[in-house]
Amino acid sequence: MAKSMTGFGRSEKVFDTRRYSVEIKSVNSRFCDINIRCPKLFNFADAVIRKTISDSLTRGKVDVFINFEDSGESGSEVTVNRALALAYSRAMEQIAELTGRADETSVSRIGMFPDVLSSRQVQLDEEVLSAELDSALREALEGMNAMRSAEGAALVTDLMRKIESLETLKNEIADRAPSVVDDYRTRLSERVDQILSDANRAFYDESRLAAEVAVFADKCAVDEELKRLGSHFAQGRKILSEDGPVGKKMDFLIQEINRETNTIGSKANDIEITNRVLAMKNLIEEMREQIQNLV
Repeated sequence: MAKSMTGFGRSEKVFDTRRYSVEIKSVNSRFCDINIRCPKLFNFADAVIRKTISDSLTRGKVDVFINFEDSGESGSEVTVNRALALAYSRAMEQIAELTGRADETSVSRIGMFPDVLSSRQVQLDEEVLSAELDSALREALEGMNAMRSAEGAALVTDLMRKIESLETLKNEIADRAPSVVDDYRTRLSERVDQILSDANRAFYDESRLAAEVAVFADKCAVDEELKRLGSHFAQGRKILSEDGPVGKKMDFLIQEINRETNTIGSKANDIEITNRVLAMKNLIEEMREQIQNLV
């Protein structure tokens, strides 16, 4: 079943002291456009993240937000500059001797002196991080795809109903079309009767009336357009029932349906057919907007 391009998924995973939070949202786009926001720690995994997402999605603008926290001691390391700490300590002792005062310098005070203590982020195993992130990413993708599938199913159901409505209007036009020529023949004959007197009517060549009606019937004939529309509607149902991407196929098909409908409207010469053509064009425009959201 077709999927919508709009969806959202979220996942939280905890491994030991490491917490991963992944959010993915997607909206309409002609292509697969992926934007990733994550800590620099995961820059090494950028290509892998993109491939995982693109393997799951074919179209859509996708925003990925990754947050990471490590509450364990393994995430950072504090080191002591031993030589500098000893130098500061001796300096404090010398100051005490020079001033005759007690040396009251505490360890915590020495630790506050510049460059005595330094911290750095411990490099974690990239393979471990990659595997843990992949687990959280796939869970978020699963949630987003579930939403996309649900919205896609709802869209397909509504599009199918609109195709049924279009087919009903097409059949009404097919029923009305033969009457258009009959009505024209009647109006033309009445007009001839109004113009010609009874005496002149006897000399009027009825074949001229028939020829005029035949020309009109040829100009307003919509049989071919109606036949093609029926074929397009059947094709639309088939496409919407397929698994996988259907958006581009339906976008092309709706253009063809609109073209045939416009041709019928230009040939109509009848208010009832024109009204049905307008109703069809409204449905077609609604379908066009919905199709833009299908993968």
